[in-house]
Amino acid sequence: MVNFDYDCSGWATKANTKCYDGLTIAEDAFKGCSGQTVPMVYNHDHSSLDNVIGHALLENRKGGVYAYAKFNDTPTGQTAKKCVENGDLNAFSIWANGLQKAGQVVKHGVIRELSLVLAGCNPGALIQEVVKHSADNMDDEGCEAFIFNDPGSLSLEHGMDPEGNPLEEAVLAHSDDNKEDGKMAEETNGKTLEEVYNSMTDEQKECCHALVGLALEEQDGDGGEDEEDESGMKNNVFDKDAGKQTVLKHSIDDINSIIKGAKTSGTLKAAFDNAGVEQGEIDELSHGIDNIDWLFPEDHLLDTTPRIIDKPDDWVSVVMGGVKHIPFSRFKSMFADLTPEDARAKGYVKGNYKIEEVFGLLRRSTGPTTVYKKQKLDRDDVNDITSFDVVSWLRNEMRYKLNRELALAYILGDGRQAASEDKIDENCIRPIFNDADLFTIKVQVATTGLSKVEDKYKAFIKQVIRSRKEYRGSGTPAMFTTEDALTEMLLLEDGMGRPLYADEAALARKLRVSKIVTVPEMDGRKGAKGGDLAAVIVNLSDYTVGADKGGAVSMFDDFDIDYNAMKYLIETRCSGALTTPYSAMAIEWAA
Repeated sequence: MVNFDYDCSGWATKANTKCYDGLTIAEDAFKGCSGQTVPMVYNHDHSSLDNVIGHALLENRKGGVYAYAKFNDTPTGQTAKKCVENGDLNAFSIWANGLQKAGQVVKHGVIRELSLVLAGCNPGALIQEVVKHSADNMDDEGCEAFIFNDPGSLSLEHGMDPEGNPLEEAVLAHSDDNKEDGKMAEETNGKTLEEVYNSMTDEQKECCHALVGLALEEQDGDGGEDEEDESGMKNNVFDKDAGKQTVLKHSIDDINSIIKGAKTSGTLKAAFDNAGVEQGEIDELSHGIDNIDWLFPEDHLLDTTPRIIDKPDDWVSVVMGGVKHIPFSRFKSMFADLTPEDARAKGYVKGNYKIEEVFGLLRRSTGPTTVYKKQKLDRDDVNDITSFDVVSWLRNEMRYKLNRELALAYILGDGRQAASEDKIDENCIRPIFNDADLFTIKVQVATTGLSKVEDKYKAFIKQVIRSRKEYRGSGTPAMFTTEDALTEMLLLEDGMGRPLYADEAALARKLRVSKIVTVPEMDGRKGAKGGDLAAVIVNLSDYTVGADKGGAVSMFDDFDIDYNAMKYLIETRCSGALTTPYSAMAIEWAA
C-alpha cells in the first residue's frame, strides 16, 4: 500500500484488454508514468476549472496502471467523492499523448489526465477500493503524504506542500533514507565539496569562480548562498532567473470567471483586459499554467455532415431534367434527306418522260454503355462515426457525382483521353458539342483584326444570331456557355457607356435563346474544328437518353469479410444521342 492519503483506488487502465474503441494497451505501455501525479477531472470535460475534482498517483503494476485518487475540497470534487462512496460512479478513464502504436496495440504513451467517468472505454478500469476517513483519523500523521510534480507542472498550492510547508523543504523531507543532519548538504556521491573542488582542472575551477562571482553580483551584496522570495521559496544563488519566478496573483475563482467571460469577450486576452488584469500579469499566467488551452471550450462543428466542395452544379439539374428519357437502351434514328435538287417536285410537259424522285435514307444506331462510381468504408469507421449517418451521406454523394458525370457526357463528353480505361464511350453516349454535322451545326466566330475583348464578344453575338437560321430543333433552345463569356457579354456598353443588356434575360432575348446556363467544365475545352469552345445551343428535349429496366440507376452494397470493408457501387447502363437533325449549334472561336 502506498503512503498516500487517498480516497479511492482502482485500475486507470488494464493491459492486454481490448477497449471499446478497438485499442489494446500493451504491458508496461505507461511504465514511465509510474509514481507520477496527474490531475483528475470529471468525464474528460476541460471546459471549466470546476471540472477539476482532484488528483491521482499512478502506479505501474503487472496488468496495467493502478491509480490512487484524492478528491479536492471544491463542491464538484466533494460531489464526485460522494457519488463514488455511494457506488454511483465506479469507472476511470485516462487521457494520454505521445502514443506509439503497432497496429491497434499501444506500446508506449504518457498519461496526462485521469477522469472519473460514467462509463469507461477500458473494461477493466474500475474503482476497486473506497476509503472513508473519520474526522479524527490521524494514523498517518507521521508519514509523508506529499507527492511532488515534475518540473513545469501546475501546482494549485503555488509551491506549497499539502501541510503548508515550502516545496523545497518538502522535497528535502523525502530524503530521510540518506540524510545525516548537514552531511547531506556537504557530500556529493560520497565526496565532500572540498574534494570535488580539488578534483577539478584549472579551467573548470576558473569557470566555477566566474559563476560564483556572477551569482554574488545578482545578490547585491546579500552574502547568502540562498535567498528566500515572498512566497517562501528558496532560490539557488546560481539561478540567474531565481528572482523572476512566476506567481499567480489571482485566485482560482477569479481565473475561472475570467475564462468564462472569454466566451462573450471574443478572446482570452480581451477577457483579461475587461477584468483589469495587466499585460504583465497575463504573461505570468501564461507561464504559470501549462497547457492552459485545455481549459478553453471545445470547438463546435458548424455542420453535422461535411460540406461538399465542388464546382457550381446548377447546370447539372438543368441537363438531367431537360433530356428526353425512353425505357430502352438501344435505339436508332432514320431520316430521309429531301434537300437534294432531285427530290423536288417537277412540272410536267405533255409528251415528256416523268422522272422519278430520288432521295437518300440516313440511319444511326446507338447502344448502351455502363457508367459507375464505387466507394469503400472500413466498418470500424462506420461504427465510430455517430454524429451523422455516414452511409446515407456517402450514397447521396455518389448519386450526385454520377449525375454530374452523365450531364457532362451529354453536353461535352467526359474530357478524358481516348486511351483512358475510364473514358465513357462516345459512340454510346454521344456528346452534343462534336456530334455529326447532321445533328450539330458547327459555327466559328472570326476574330481577325479584333484586338479588344468587347469587340470579340460583339462579333460572337452577331455570329450566333446569323447562324440561328440553320437551327431545326424543337422550340427555343438554351445556351450553355462559360461564366467568363456571360460576364463579358453583360459588360458590353454602347458609345455613351450604358450597358447594352440590362440582365441575363435581355441578353437571352437578343441571342434568341430561352436561358443562359454556365458550365464550369467548358473552360478550356476545344471545339470540333480546333478552336476554343464558346457555347453550345440546344433544346435538350431533342437529346434522347435510353435505359432498360435493368440498366436504370442502381445502388449495390457488399461486405468484404477479409478486409472488414463495406463497399458501395452505384451504376447505370444507358445510351444517349441527339435524335433530331440540326437540333444543336456548337459555337467556337476561330483557331
